[in-house]
Amino acid sequence: MFLRFIKKTKLKKSFHKDLFVTSALAISIVSKSNLMSQPIINPIINQESKLSNISFITKAVKKTGASVVTIDTQRLVRKKQFSRDSRLLDPYFERFFGLQLPYEIQPEIEQSQGSGFIFGDGLVMTNAHVVNGSEKLIVGLSNGEKYNAKLIGQDLLTDLAVIELKGEGPWPKAILGDSTKIQVGDWAIAVGNPFGLENTVTLGIISNLNRNVSQLGIYDKKFELIQTDAAINPGNSGGPLLNSNGEVIGINTLIRSGPGAGLSFAIPINKAKDIASQLIKNG
Repeated sequence: MFLRFIKKTKLKKSFHKDLFVTSALAISIVSKSNLMSQPIINPIINQESKLSNISFITKAVKKTGASVVTIDTQRLVRKKQFSRDSRLLDPYFERFFGLQLPYEIQPEIEQSQGSGFIFGDGLVMTNAHVVNGSEKLIVGLSNGEKYNAKLIGQDLLTDLAVIELKGEGPWPKAILGDSTKIQVGDWAIAVGNPFGLENTVTLGIISNLNRNVSQLGIYDKKFELIQTDAAINPGNSGGPLLNSNGEVIGINTLIRSGPGAGLSFAIPINKAKDIASQLIKNG
């Protein structure tokens, strides 16, 4: 009887021991399964994945966008007006009878706007037609700061001008590329800052590398242009034309109207650098 009791006790202990081992093994398997099912999150890989989703356009604009500026110009325009005591108010009478009617010269302030980009210590490159005849220049940076500026020099034949900011840097500078290395079919990114708030960006391709302006009906200028289908928005004249790496390859200058409308043109940056250095040296 006593021996039978001992055997039963041993059997119970053995059963509990087996049950414990089985339970522990099951828990271990479940724990390992849960551990293996959890995703491995590497912060470096996750960051690289986010960067890979950024387009080449965004990356290019970030490189040069801060150097793009707004140029507000003021011109004093003098307009003829008839004198108040004049009895003949019809100008056709003057031309028909050869009369000299009394005039009053009434000055008016004419305001316009364009774009440009900083390429040196306080030096801004833009189009000559943006600043030509201006008596006051105000340059707005992309961060909202504004500075007075003065004209260093302009070349009307190539439509290029250099102005200097009246202030202390450091200034955000554009990265200048090499326009001899671009090819037809390359990406072209036109950037401007027409309102002094944020850059406007349009995308296209290089359509032609040596477009003579005389073919466009412009006979008072002598230079060849880069042709692109990247739209140049109003106020973007003088802004940079970028390649896919964010380097300046041209200066936005013309929009074709009439036949062939929708085509845009830019001064090659290599040509612009040569002219700018002469303007800085000689004015």
